Formats: sequence, structure tokens, C-alpha cells
Amino acid sequence: MTEVVVVGLAVSDPVHASALRRLDGHVAFLQLARPALVDVLTELADTGAERVVLVGFTASGQSLRSWLRRVASHWLREYDGPLPEVAMAVDVLTDADPEQLAAALTRTRPLTDDAPGLTNPAWEEVPGFRHQVFVCRGPRCAARGAGETAAALTSALIRHGLGDDDVLVTQTGCQFPCNHAPVVSVHPDDTWYGRMEAAETDRLVTGHLIAGGRLADRRIR
Repeated sequence: MTEVVVVGLAVSDPVHASALRRLDGHVAFLQLARPALVDVLTELADTGAERVVLVGFTASGQSLRSWLRRVASHWLREYDGPLPEVAMAVDVLTDADPEQLAAALTRTRPLTDDAPGLTNPAWEEVPGFRHQVFVCRGPRCAARGAGETAAALTSALIRHGLGDDDVLVTQTGCQFPCNHAPVVSVHPDDTWYGRMEAAETDRLVTGHLIAGGRLADRRIR
């Protein structure tokens, strides 16, 4: 029997968890939500699954299929027990649509334990960024558009030629001043902004991250 696991790939995908669970299969996530893919794979293997097909899902356009391969390959190397056959669908779902899922299951490729792992020499050192910007993706911030804020911030940084060595963007769980959602904090400046909608991110980049000022009308600390 084949077990199907739909895997949310991007940080925004957990908001679709309820819709994904209505599909015919299991649900797992690569980041910012449970259950993690490795936990679902372990549970299926422990209960005697013979074949598992992983189907990536993303509503954001950020597919991260290479991370799906890396994580699955890592699990294949680490699991201590009889391994099921593991395959991955060629196509990525963009909607929690049973017809999309059925179509994706018609084209799969086997996964093996020789894919790149979870480490890389390029990821050994802490990057030498000037600022780290934390975008809250807690429940209230997510409901008030934090996903759009994060995407707009990334686009603004690219437009102004700022890379990871200048500004490292990190999406987080709840940062707690929820009444000000969406919340964004900038460190090491220890500056917190509220109501940071997508339309405000260009001002954040030019006024704070480049010019070194503060956005007084959005600052909450």
C-alpha cells in the first residue's frame, strides 16, 4: 500500500494545514509547524509502510524542493529499521486540490539516501550581517498580513541591492506585542515596529537599514 504525504515547503504554508488535511493523505511541514516531515516518515515506517510518496505543496511560489530531497535523504540515512520505498512527486501542488494531488501522483521519482545532506561547508560560519530583521509569523501577525510583509521586505532588499551579508531576514513565531501586528524587530538596534504592513517595508529598508534612522510612526520600542 502506498502512503501519501503532502509536505508544506514554505514558511507560509502552515496556514493551509486545515485544507491540506482534507486531502487523501498525511500532512507534514519542513519549517515553522508540526508535524515535521521526519516525524511522519518515522511513524509510517514504524507501522510497516511499504511505499511512501512525498508531494510538495506551496502557495507562496517558494518551492524549496531541494530541501525536501535533503530532509528525506537525511531520514533514509538515519532511520534504524526496515525502510519503505520513498519517492517524490515531480510536480508541486499550489492548491489543496484533490485533482492536483491525483495528477501529481502520476509522476514520481525515487528518493535515495545519497542526496545532499543537511550540512554544507558554506553554512559553517555565522554570516557577517549588519542587521538581522525578525518578521513575526505568529497567529495574529499572520492573520494581519505578515506573510505579505515578509515577501515585500525581501523584494525591497533586492531592489536596493542588499544581500544576506547586509541584512539577514528571519521569520519567527510569536514575538508577543500582538496588538501591534504585524510586528517586525531590527537587531542589534533593538528597535521594534508595529503595523508593519507590506507597503511600509520600502521605508524600513531606506529609512532604517540604509540611512540608519527610525520610523517614528511605526516604532513601538
